[in-house]
Amino acid sequence: MILGNSRHIIIPFTLLTLITVSGAFIAIFLGMPVPLLTGPAIIAAAASLAGMNVHFPVHVRNAVFLLAGIAIGTTISPESVVAFARWPLAFAILAISILTMILIGQKLLMRIMKTDARTALLAATPGHLSFVVALGEEHNLATDKMAVVQSIRLLSLTLLVPIAFQLSGIETGVGIETSQGAEMSMLQTVLAVVCAIVVIPICKFVKLPAPTLMAGMLVGAIASLTGLTHGALSHWIAFPALAAIGTLIGSRFAGISIAQLRESAFAGLAGTALAVGVTLLAAYAAAHIVHMPVSHVFVAFAPGGLETMAIMGATIGANPGFVAAAHAARLLFLSFMIPILINRK
Repeated sequence: MILGNSRHIIIPFTLLTLITVSGAFIAIFLGMPVPLLTGPAIIAAAASLAGMNVHFPVHVRNAVFLLAGIAIGTTISPESVVAFARWPLAFAILAISILTMILIGQKLLMRIMKTDARTALLAATPGHLSFVVALGEEHNLATDKMAVVQSIRLLSLTLLVPIAFQLSGIETGVGIETSQGAEMSMLQTVLAVVCAIVVIPICKFVKLPAPTLMAGMLVGAIASLTGLTHGALSHWIAFPALAAIGTLIGSRFAGISIAQLRESAFAGLAGTALAVGVTLLAAYAAAHIVHMPVSHVFVAFAPGGLETMAIMGATIGANPGFVAAAHAARLLFLSFMIPILINRK
């Protein structure tokens, strides 16, 4: 019985490792932008749709998020904190853009998906999938369609944003880069991991989004800002964690049939196009206020998932604190606004 359980765990884990490594190397060979993220995401999505058991054990997923959070947090410099005072107006622009995505997206998806107003509303919600699905279940709505549309949006943004950056001449690099050059010692890394584990319950208590990732970011940022460490997480640790997150993104298509994907593909792509257009306009408006490049603000405002966009921002040198705060604000706004909107329909 023990052998059977062990084999059940080993086979999916071996498959995940193979997908992650092969996807990363193929993407690097092809010269894809942010290859450690995009390559595994594509291979994992294809494997999921082919019916393979691409399922992340919870403890592995949490470990990956924790390490990625530390890697992102160490990129925060004292200079990047200067822009914090300009955030309130940027957040107002973010809120307007989110409401615009929801209201226009709802009308768009009602036409494309031929569905009711409430289902279209939740499908058009830019993120917060677990919250959206819970609301959908409560109102007996078609949560499978919501999940497909949301998964398409997440994967599309993961792949298209780096490509757009590359075509615009924005350097993305292979993974999370830091201007400091040095790397944390093994002792510093172990201490950072232990401290982050201690901080996780606090992040959960205050209801921060992606608490494991945020705990790592907070510890990494504090270590960097206080001078406790003058380097980043070792590439031998940060790069595999980044590639694993790519695989995790693609694995969201597990359990989705080709028929379901075909039925909702156009709706998902249309919703993604709307989200990109609205986010781009909001980023242009906010960039002049916070005095940041449009690409940096776009990553902060894009509804592509906190983990994904925080990593994407780190690869182009965006302010990690700004990116994390914007995504936290987006989820908080959605938690408040969606119940109000759905009860009015």
